[in-house]
Amino acid sequence: MWRSLASNALTLLAVVLVLAGGLVMWGKRQYTSPGPLETAICLRVEPGTNMTRLSDRLADIGAVSDATILRLGAEYTEKSHLLKAGSFLVRSGASMEEIVDIVTRGGRSTCGTELNFRIGVTRAEVELREVDPQTERYVEVLSFDPGTDAVPEAYAAYRDRTDLRFRVTLAEGVTSWQVVEELKAADFLSGTVADLPAEGSLAPDSYEVSQGADRAGLIAEMQARQTRLLEALWLDRQDGLPLDSKEEALILASIVEKETGVPEERRRVASVFVNRLRQGMRLQTDPTVIYGVTEGKGPLGRGLRQSELRRETPWNTYVIDGLPPTPIANPGRASIAAVLDPETTDYLFFVADGTGGHAFAQTLAEHNRNVARWRQIEAERAAD
Repeated sequence: MWRSLASNALTLLAVVLVLAGGLVMWGKRQYTSPGPLETAICLRVEPGTNMTRLSDRLADIGAVSDATILRLGAEYTEKSHLLKAGSFLVRSGASMEEIVDIVTRGGRSTCGTELNFRIGVTRAEVELREVDPQTERYVEVLSFDPGTDAVPEAYAAYRDRTDLRFRVTLAEGVTSWQVVEELKAADFLSGTVADLPAEGSLAPDSYEVSQGADRAGLIAEMQARQTRLLEALWLDRQDGLPLDSKEEALILASIVEKETGVPEERRRVASVFVNRLRQGMRLQTDPTVIYGVTEGKGPLGRGLRQSELRRETPWNTYVIDGLPPTPIANPGRASIAAVLDPETTDYLFFVADGTGGHAFAQTLAEHNRNVARWRQIEAERAAD
């Protein structure tokens, strides 16, 4: 009898083990197989949320088929305690395993709302935008000029969200004075900037920052990026350029930056100035005159006067030889690269051509004809 009981017990144990093994295999397939989510979502995980509450919410919204399996899978893979607060993009059909990885791997949020504080050449702009989970592209929610516009009522609600991300973006060609002044209106930053950074020393780029970040620390990061960029591009420069130092390259790059916004033209515009420097010709470029008038403290806002073209300032390249003593703006990567690898041309002149670009010339006679055409275009536009 005892032998029979033992045999039955072993049989029962074997059945239980088989069932348990089958259950584990079924649970694993459920955990790793594509999930029921039909469309991508932006999953917001609030600070203090645990895996139990999150799994229940995911089941409620139809993102997972079983909250318990997700919890057990997270426990088994030792990820339950790694849950991060933030907003995370979960694509359609994401498995429980993928979702757990998304919310525990760390790093910044992958969707949700971002505040982008843009500093442009003529104005600053606060732009609030959200990622559309379906397209995975940003959609603007609201925008305003912090210097002139009333703050929209909806801004405060977004501003206090715990998952809001912050970014500061500098446009190519802004001046250091503009950057420091505009950053004063960035209400998510703290601290002050004691000294005005050297012109040209800030890298036009996009900077992700945290709420309460120090303004002086952000300026230091902008300077570090520009230094690294200039050093790297300087090492790959063309041979025989009439530029004796990285600083001179930065000065010429700032002039190219202010002369053209057409990417395809930068190396050609740079070639004109390089050719003039090689021949000992004055650069005769209007942006240097403007900088002598404004010293970088905002846009001029009008046309240049003849008296200003003749006025002697350290930057006026109509009256000084060679390069001005400092950059006239903060140039971006493309303009620095252009002056260190200009096109090979014989051009010595250029003027606007009415399309946003420029007409280039090798001789003064050809240039004068281009200027006459531009004056005619200006007259026709004024008549309209």
